[in-house]
Amino acid sequence: MTNLMRTTLAAVLMASAPFLLSPAAAQSVTSTVTRLDLKKCKHIEGDAEEDYGEWRCRGYGGIAILVSAGDQRSYVSFGRTAKDEPAARQTLASFNGEGDSIEWRKGSDGKPFAAIMPWSTTISDEHKTVRGRMLVITRLGPGPVCHVGYVDAQANPDADELARKIADGTARTFKCGSDKPQISGQRGPAFSGPYPD
Repeated sequence: MTNLMRTTLAAVLMASAPFLLSPAAAQSVTSTVTRLDLKKCKHIEGDAEEDYGEWRCRGYGGIAILVSAGDQRSYVSFGRTAKDEPAARQTLASFNGEGDSIEWRKGSDGKPFAAIMPWSTTISDEHKTVRGRMLVITRLGPGPVCHVGYVDAQANPDADELARKIADGTARTFKCGSDKPQISGQRGPAFSGPYPD
């Protein structure tokens, strides 16, 4: 092969490289973080003693957020049909609470396809109480809204990056009800998986 042929072949390969990337890798992903303050949301009181009611809020781009709570556990769902989505019935096994921020992962069209939210966890036994922090990754619509992954934020210094990898690599193709959510990274003493665990 002559030098001219080698040079030409190298140029062709470099020019075609972007087209050889997978669709997920070729898409640019950006993030926007918004605050979640339940005091600024519409609250509907619950009927039972352990039913704390629900809060209806607005997130990035006006996306509806539904937070409900009972029996010392929280549930967070998104979208116009948030109350009917699988996420509205998903929580962590331990006693928990929703966080005060949401990271929205957005595709090249600027529309969020996943939400990453910190949740507090509390695990108690007769000897001690351990408190922790989990990152819950939720797939957004179009299509069903559900949990796709969990990261122990207290046990992993790179928890944010681990959560983003799950969101970017899984959320858009995740099949709620059949695919199993991923658990990434180390698990500390305050780790909690999904309920029922």
